[in-house]
Amino acid sequence: MDIRLTGNKALVTGGTRGIGKAIVLGLARAGADVLTCYRQDSEAAESLARELKELGGAHHVVKADVSRQEDIDHLIEECRSRYGHLTTIVNNAGVITHVPFGELKPEVWQATLDTNLTAAMFVVRQALPLLIERASIVNVGSRVATIGIPLRSHYTAAKAGLIGLTRSLAKELGPQGVRVNVVAPGPVQTEAEVAPEVLERYRRLVALGRLGLPEEIANVVVFLASDRSSFVTGETIHVDGGV
Repeated sequence: MDIRLTGNKALVTGGTRGIGKAIVLGLARAGADVLTCYRQDSEAAESLARELKELGGAHHVVKADVSRQEDIDHLIEECRSRYGHLTTIVNNAGVITHVPFGELKPEVWQATLDTNLTAAMFVVRQALPLLIERASIVNVGSRVATIGIPLRSHYTAAKAGLIGLTRSLAKELGPQGVRVNVVAPGPVQTEAEVAPEVLERYRRLVALGRLGLPEEIANVVVFLASDRSSFVTGETIHVDGGV
């Protein structure tokens, strides 16, 4: 039986490309009403809006940079005014750069933490009054948080921090019936331009011998948004093909 999320009101940050887009469409196809955001005007945002319109439902694509507190306030107000409450939050927005540690500038470190970690904290904090009982929060992390990777110390640190935040929030919000989990993707094939030799190196790391698909990450998020995961909280679920 397919998972149905009829009546679910979902917020997904950074939902116009790659994994985020797959999550938005996966939730919408399961019957949820989804509000998502993007940082910069682009064809990707317009294309997603068209796809959501074809699916039907009360979906919205709004401009918001979650590294900015005022934009988060605007985003949560959009959720309040359009939905009144939230059933699901997916913190997906993120940035990644490849920088040797000795060349890592403080502003790059800070920007990476602001978007990949601090934004998730502020989004959840501001959305607390909207969360209904049995709500689900899904933080999109990364497999690198527990294994590390060269040139990404800032990104790895942010994603590792997301695991700690998730564990604490699961315990603090659990008495309210709110579940909090991490989905940690491994190497995934997206539209981002990656050198062929890098893709080949990633493939060799994966037991299944291939890169993941964004939809395979979205499937796990849909599961965590549903009542079928009603006793799952505080977990980091690796969706990595066996890295």
